[in-house]
Amino acid sequence: MDVTWQYIIFNFVGGLGLFLFGIKSMSDGLQSSAGDRMRLILEKGTKTPIRGVLTGCLVTALIQSSSGTTVLTVGLVNAGLLPLRQAIGVIMGANIGTTVTAYLIGFKLKEYSLPILAIGVLFLLFSKKKRIIYLGEILFGFGALFYGMDVMGQGLKHLKDAPFFLDLMIGVDNNPIMGVLIGILFTAVVQSSSATIGVLQELANQGVITYGQAIPILFGDNIGTTVTAVLAGIGASVAAKRASLTHFLFNFIGTLIFLPLFLSGWFIPFVIFVTNNIFAILPGSAGLWETLNIKMQIAQTHGIFNLSNTLIQLPFVALLAIIVSKVIPGDDSAITARPEYLEPRLLDNTPVALANASRETLRMGRMTSEIYNHSVEYFFTRKDVDKNIALQYEDIVDQLEEKITDYVLKATSGQNLNDIMSNRSHAILHAVGDFERVGDHCINLVELTDYVIEHKIAFSSGALDDLLEMMNRVSNIFLKSLEAFKTEDYDLAREVVKNDDIIDEMEDKLRKSHIFRLNKETCNGTSGAIYIELLSNLERIGDHSVNIAKYILEQE
Repeated sequence: MDVTWQYIIFNFVGGLGLFLFGIKSMSDGLQSSAGDRMRLILEKGTKTPIRGVLTGCLVTALIQSSSGTTVLTVGLVNAGLLPLRQAIGVIMGANIGTTVTAYLIGFKLKEYSLPILAIGVLFLLFSKKKRIIYLGEILFGFGALFYGMDVMGQGLKHLKDAPFFLDLMIGVDNNPIMGVLIGILFTAVVQSSSATIGVLQELANQGVITYGQAIPILFGDNIGTTVTAVLAGIGASVAAKRASLTHFLFNFIGTLIFLPLFLSGWFIPFVIFVTNNIFAILPGSAGLWETLNIKMQIAQTHGIFNLSNTLIQLPFVALLAIIVSKVIPGDDSAITARPEYLEPRLLDNTPVALANASRETLRMGRMTSEIYNHSVEYFFTRKDVDKNIALQYEDIVDQLEEKITDYVLKATSGQNLNDIMSNRSHAILHAVGDFERVGDHCINLVELTDYVIEHKIAFSSGALDDLLEMMNRVSNIFLKSLEAFKTEDYDLAREVVKNDDIIDEMEDKLRKSHIFRLNKETCNGTSGAIYIELLSNLERIGDHSVNIAKYILEQE
């Protein structure tokens, strides 16, 4: 029996590893070939909850990962690009889209897994074209997925002779809630409902479990997959936390609805009825439940559960939003990545368009100031919330740079600009670049802080005092440049330019102080290298602040 258990465990673990790697490879290939289009589809295709459902379904079907879609959705909510109500629709659609993997597993393709895998490897190793490499990733993943299923099946089929497993399944028969808990736990560990449902399909295919035993476990799988989104929401904005909680509530409520229907004997006849009368499009099924293999029957149950759950809960999107807002109180409107002033209908009116672009640039500058404040705070307090907010704002600043630049170029292209408008457009285009670079240097401060934490680097009290003084000076000069940009105050801009020498002199002074501490051995070489990098990034933030002031003076 020991040899048998080793065989079962090794085949299961190895097969599951291949299966998970196959899903990841296929998903990575699909996402790489799609580029940033998935993000744009989610941003633009979610104006109503129904469109959100369709978009979530489409994106998940394309990238083969409901977790990927929900994490991306939480990220968009976190960045202020997607309102909560629209995000709820996307999350519902993602649950439908993820059923595609189960349907693929339902087809008997394991005989072709190795040739498909081999073709994928050939594309990966011998092609230099990105599209072919991405196709190779997809094919390799597809082949690994089915081969992993076959390896798992070789081990799992022996479980039907294992007394403890038979007792466990009898327990599920007697207490379906146990099945739900098994599904939750397994999927929470693996963090892939596609994988756990694939295991469920293979167990049923080997005759280890019955269709009736698989259903409550399937319900639990759908709840367990929400763990990924919940983890993505940790440390994020209030709105992102609400989006991740919505994912859990949606699947949990679905189980509360359908588990009693299963226990009362209504659910299975409902699935069969829908299959025979509505889903009569599955290849080789002739539209009849009896013609489907057990893998496809489980896939069909998974699909009908998620589709029905969405249809039931879709009219209550607003109520779900209210519930999660009550559970997670707070202000979710603090950050928005959507441009507030770049009105496309004003592009033909160049002076007004440039005025709006200037206001958006000022807004971008304020966000950059927040990045600086939180990166400095993170250095001294080590609180993850400051790091996460800094990263969040930096992502928004990167997007605004591109959008403002594009807007200004459209507003000025082909126009006969006077000197005032020409100088203003020049100032805006260069200022957004400097604000973006300040954001980058702030993130460098965050990364250096991460290094300090990871390697437990300590600074002397003198070094910390000097750093704090320089950070305050840099903050002061940046805020003055921001005010000068806002008010076009030339005297203030000249004051900022004069401060450039003060920042440079201070950096030089602190470097010398650092060398003195090294000689006195109050600091070591490792901390010294990090200290110099911190000073360098602060000095460059000062330089970019001066650049912004110079753009103002050019308009004088």
